Amino acid sequence: MKLTFYTLFLSFLSINLFSQKVAPNTYVIRFKDKDTTSFSITKPNEFLSERALLRRQKYNIPVTLQDIPVNENYIKTIKDLGIEIFSTSKWLNHIVVYTEDSLLIETVLKLSFVNNETNSVLPKEKLKNKKNKEINIISSRDETSILDYGSGANQVKMLNVHQLHNNGFMGQGIQIAVLDAGFYNADSLSGFDSIRTNNQILGTRDFVERDGDIYRDATHGMSVLSTIAANIPGKLIGTAPKASFWLFRSEDERSEYYIEEYYWLNAAEYADSLGVDMIHSSLGYNEFDDTISNHKYSDMDGNTAISSIAADIASSKGILVVTSAGNEGNDPWKYISAPADADDVLSVGATNGNGKVANFSSRGPSSDKRVKPDVMAQGSFVWVLDANGRISISFGTSFSGPIIAGAVACLWQANPQFSNLEIIDAVKKSSNYYTNPDSDYGYGIPDFNKADKYLKQLLNERTKK
Repeated sequence: MKLTFYTLFLSFLSINLFSQKVAPNTYVIRFKDKDTTSFSITKPNEFLSERALLRRQKYNIPVTLQDIPVNENYIKTIKDLGIEIFSTSKWLNHIVVYTEDSLLIETVLKLSFVNNETNSVLPKEKLKNKKNKEINIISSRDETSILDYGSGANQVKMLNVHQLHNNGFMGQGIQIAVLDAGFYNADSLSGFDSIRTNNQILGTRDFVERDGDIYRDATHGMSVLSTIAANIPGKLIGTAPKASFWLFRSEDERSEYYIEEYYWLNAAEYADSLGVDMIHSSLGYNEFDDTISNHKYSDMDGNTAISSIAADIASSKGILVVTSAGNEGNDPWKYISAPADADDVLSVGATNGNGKVANFSSRGPSSDKRVKPDVMAQGSFVWVLDANGRISISFGTSFSGPIIAGAVACLWQANPQFSNLEIIDAVKKSSNYYTNPDSDYGYGIPDFNKADKYLKQLLNERTKK
């Protein structure tokens, strides 16, 4: 028995050393290059939408080899072996495959174009901590609003985003990809009548089952969406009720395997190719059903978890990524989870209605000592739509995150001259703990009226130069 176990262990090790096992019978195969592909960066319109190219042009982001799809000949060779191709990633140049025959994986690893070296992700150079300077802008806290937010008034007004709404900025023209486990009945609930009538749902896609119906799956994403998009005057209005949405299922609520981070990656790549402005994700990864895949706190460095790597790549393409920090504050883990640790995302913790940190809100810092979470919003006693379309109370950074995402959409609409990272910087600078951040609140609760004034002043200063 010992000899048999040892032999099987070596076989398992060899497979996982070069092709990571991310779920039962599911493996990641990495390629060495993108040689002999039919695509070229000189013809980016063949793999990126016009809107995606316009975003790159606006912010001077080049189209690179990273944007080119995985070599189709490599995919065909592996598929012809009888292996099911589950998904591909052009950003990381790999495919996810399914087979119950581990010997086939060993055959794949011998192919000349397959990368048989252990995968390593080199950490980016971190910005040195600088002493934060408070922006000298006074922001009024006028409670008057042209919208009747009903039960959701506090979760909107504590961010001062209602003043952007008063000025006509409600997310118009901003496209947000929402990644979640499903959007149960969002195609029929009356709370979403407005975004359906006005064609604000631009499309859907299931990255878990591929041919699934995202409206028949989990309620979580639907409730998340309601904090941004609900438009029921006198009852509940979200933070960006006139934004447009792509709804993606990237989470399988029935299990928790590392492959879900690859679903997240696939959804982010697709969002980029469509030309979205923002990605919001109320998802977090640290522990899995297959415990050998569990992350360690040291992995929360922004460069290790696949979803965090994907989030930072999305940011490098000009997409503004907002993600919930996690609900581990009361658990042994305690800290933020991936992709909230990513360098260039806006990760959001939770407070109660009075601005006090919620016990469940995941704490920072990142393992490499960066400030996390970045900002806070109400996540305790939040008003959302439930599965029956009723206005109900819920809890979690799952809701503080999208509340911030909607507010950011309005801010960006009001200040389109600025890049994703400049918008994030303004949000941080407007927050009440900006000059003294900590591991509970990060930079604190943003004031979106203050952020708007800061950006207007900054644009005026740039124009004068």
